[in-house]
Amino acid sequence: MGGVTDRDADSAVPTAAPVPFDLASMRKQYRAEGLSETELAATPVEQFARWFKQAATDGGLFEPNAMVVSTADPEGRPSSRTVLLKHFDEQGFVFYTNYDSRKARELDANPHVSLLFPWHPMARQVVVTGVARRTGRDETAAYFRTRPHGSQLGAWASVQSSVVADRRALDGAYAELAARYPEGEQVPVPPHWGGFRVVPDAVEFWQGRENRLHDRLRYVAEGGGGWRVERLSP
Repeated sequence: MGGVTDRDADSAVPTAAPVPFDLASMRKQYRAEGLSETELAATPVEQFARWFKQAATDGGLFEPNAMVVSTADPEGRPSSRTVLLKHFDEQGFVFYTNYDSRKARELDANPHVSLLFPWHPMARQVVVTGVARRTGRDETAAYFRTRPHGSQLGAWASVQSSVVADRRALDGAYAELAARYPEGEQVPVPPHWGGFRVVPDAVEFWQGRENRLHDRLRYVAEGGGGWRVERLSP
């Protein structure tokens, strides 16, 4: 039986895969124009509406209503995922999900949540922190009726965040539902599916500036129902 040579031993040691980019040198210079306190709207929702209109019309964004939802379990372990904002007004920011999903279970146990809108092409970010509450069933049903037929079926077919055997099992569940509720037939609203409204206690508007001296203006809720604006160091 032959021995292991030094060359064989060296080849058995895993080596780091080469990085095709020089990450340390990857940087962009952000815009010169910034965001001042005098430009802000009276409320964060009004200011968000201004920026969202710009993001949706000339921001060059694929899905301007895409946001990163970050939650934490009772032990404080965080998790994040991207979902779509479906409504916003002075009462908060609304998204929909399966109530058996990881994010929903974490929100039921710990309702504190963070929303991040990463509008990179505009060198902008909006960060909303607040408390999530379930929407009413009437509101949920009204939104569910606006979803495409396939998306309605998908809400039934997917047991979100659970382990699935393979793709065929998921497609099979969908096919069974499609046969039961063909196009044109009303799909019932799943009892395990609905919305969350995030009531903000702080909303930060981040505008990229030159030399990494970004503008960060944050609205903070005050006891009387108003908002205090504060500037954060970049």
